[in-house]
Amino acid sequence: MQIYPNDRIVFFGDSITDADRQKENLDDLGHGFPLFIASQFGARYPEMNLSFYNRGVSGDKVADLNERLQEDVISLMPDVVSIMVGINDTWHNVESPDFGTKKAADYFEAEYRKMLMTLKNAGITRLVLMEPFVLPIPKNRTTWRVDLDQKIQIIRLLAAEFHAEFISLDGLMNAAGIRHGFELYTKDGVHPTPTGYGLITEEWMRHVHPTLELK
Repeated sequence: MQIYPNDRIVFFGDSITDADRQKENLDDLGHGFPLFIASQFGARYPEMNLSFYNRGVSGDKVADLNERLQEDVISLMPDVVSIMVGINDTWHNVESPDFGTKKAADYFEAEYRKMLMTLKNAGITRLVLMEPFVLPIPKNRTTWRVDLDQKIQIIRLLAAEFHAEFISLDGLMNAAGIRHGFELYTKDGVHPTPTGYGLITEEWMRHVHPTLELK
């Protein structure tokens, strides 16, 4: 995906995007990959005059994103929207009778599709879809796979359908953890360490390329 001069980029998602941002300061990017990405682009391509916004909210599920989509994203008139959501749709429903069922997967797909359709209808077509991930820390996180894997597959199919840039993180993070130790990348299987955020940043920037040519 190309990034052009003067583009406005919004990061939208849950706590992994939020990264403890100060919500009373609408320009605060938090302490995670939105900040890392913005700083890298700013340092390398200051002439591009890019604007970055973090609209992650800790604890959000995909339905929560839909509820605040207009106010937090569309109203900013973004050129690019980067979305990462899904882990809370699994984590917060571990005790639910619908956990890992087709019913849960169908609901997730419907809400995610609704979000993408709303963005498309608003004229926002440059989308980056980041899949959620879970690492086996603690070991019982492996029981989440029956539910999360379905959601990952749904996001992959939607990325293809909506011609979005897709960033596969689950395999990337787990492979890195296998090589170097899972604790280097996350302490709870979900929230990245600075090293984990660095890995996510590198992967995002590998998929999104700057051009100095105006649109």
